[in-house]
Formats: sequence, C-alpha cells, structure tokens
Amino acid sequence: MLKAETDDFVYLDPPYKPVTSTSKFTAYTHQGLGDDDQLKLRKTFIELSHKNCKVLLSNSDTPFIRELYSGFNIKEVDMQRVINSKGSKRTGHKELLIYNFS
Repeated sequence: MLKAETDDFVYLDPPYKPVTSTSKFTAYTHQGLGDDDQLKLRKTFIELSHKNCKVLLSNSDTPFIRELYSGFNIKEVDMQRVINSKGSKRTGHKELLIYNFS
C-alpha cells in the first residue's frame, strides 16, 4: 500500500540497471534487482503518478530503462563515478532522471 498523497514528492533511487556485463552492483541485498523488479518499480512509479504525486527516479542510461519509462519525461545527466578502487576507472557516464512533472 502506498501512503503517499496528492502533491507529495517521491524520489526513487534503486540499484541501477547494469550498463555492461562487468557491472556488478545491482542491489543493496543478496537478492538483487533484476528486470522483473525494474518492472515492479515502474508499476509503483505509475501508481504514484496516478495519485498525483510528483515522482523523480534515477537510473542508468540503457535501452531497457528508456523503453520502460518512454511515456514520461527523461533527462540525461552527465555523472562522474567516484566509487572505484582504481582512479583510472572513475570515468564519466550518463544517467537518467525520469519524472512526471514539469
């Protein structure tokens, strides 16, 4: 049950969809966050939108995520990944901000 109400602001920051086959971090738990979970998250995003909540979600820039949220506002942002034991691996990449408000 979603307790958010009309005009509430909800930010969703899930483990991102991996952008490469070597991307390892997909969850905060051992169960992971696979495609089925991403689909459930989209359902929650839509439910919150139907309740007239303002919803912002961040995720990786992949074709799967772009397709999943194709009916919503999508903004690309350039990010610098600073979490890596090797400084040379701290490279820039694109992430998506997906939202349902103007």
